[in-house]
This record gives sequence, C-alpha cells and structure tokens, in this order.
Amino acid sequence: MPTPAEIVDLTPFDPPPGKSGWVPGQGPRAHIDMVDADPSWLAVFTSLEQQIRTALGDLAVAVEHVGSTAVPGLPAKPIIDIDVTVPDAGDEAAWLPELEALGLVLTVREPWWHEHRCLRGDDPATNVHVFSPGSPEVVRHRLFRDWLIEHPEDLAMYRDTKVAAAAASNAAGEHVMEYNARKESVIHEIYGRVFRGEGLL
Repeated sequence: MPTPAEIVDLTPFDPPPGKSGWVPGQGPRAHIDMVDADPSWLAVFTSLEQQIRTALGDLAVAVEHVGSTAVPGLPAKPIIDIDVTVPDAGDEAAWLPELEALGLVLTVREPWWHEHRCLRGDDPATNVHVFSPGSPEVVRHRLFRDWLIEHPEDLAMYRDTKVAAAAASNAAGEHVMEYNARKESVIHEIYGRVFRGEGLL
C-alpha cells in the first residue's frame, strides 16, 4: 500500500531525456468521441475482467474498472479503462503474452512512472493499464471514481469540464493528451477534496 504522501503527490513524471513512453508505431488517439453515459459499460467491463483474470490467473492481483465509464451518469469516451495489478509490471514476459492473446496491443511503456504499461483494445474499445503492487495511481483512480459516485456536485463539475474540453480539443484538432491537459486543473481541484475527505491531507 502506498503512503499517504505518495497518494496525494500529483507531480507529473516526465520521461527521462531522450525517452518516450509511446511504443514505436503507437501514439495517442486523435479524436475525442464524447458520448452520454451507457449502462451497458458495466457489462462490457465485467466481460473483459473475466477474460483478463482467466488469461492471467494468479498474476491478476487486482482488476478494477476505473475512469469515466465506471461512473454511472457520466459522459465519457466509449473506451473502458481498466487497471490491472500484477506482481511485477516490469516483468513483461510473465504477463504480456497472455494479454496480447486477447487482442490487446502494448502502446505505452513507462518504467519510470510506477512501472506503468498500457495496452489498447479495439473490440470492445479499452485501455488496460498495468501496474505493480503499491502504485499510488491505482489508489487515486479508485478514490476519484468512488468520490464522483458519492458526490453529485463534483460529478456535475467534472461532467461539464469533460464536455467543454472535448469540444475545444476537437475544434482545435488536438489529441487525447491535450484533452487531458484541459481537464487537469479541475481534476486536481476535485482530488484536493478527495484527499481531505479521506484524511490524507
């Protein structure tokens, strides 16, 4: 379990000089396709979770539905975000072939940021984020999801921010990383309330 100080630290991790987190040939999604909340997203996650757990067996320490599709009533890109914790995300030989066999493609490798890897699936659309145990990012994702579910005023704030950011990014021809940057200040504001509510600050 990460420490409170690690959980509340939102300092970005930049790649080391000359490094990129993108696997060669991969890059961010270009268009921000924002849609209304879909109750079927839970069933899609449940199916993906079963496939991942079956593929990884005991290596699947945890499989969590995170991101906006995990929050009922929240508009989102129709892409299921999943956090998968494995014993050692850096040991790709132990878990990557099993996930690739599900049709997932490794797109991001960031050993400098909690050993994060991301795999992308297209049918259904999904981002599978792989971390080692003790990653504060996994805890933050879960706390943010649960806070929005329990606090409709912050859900409304985040909803409006997402919709406006998607419209602005699409109008400017931006990709998903720039869309995320447009939301960052509001996300940090909500995280402040999350951390205080959880007694972490």
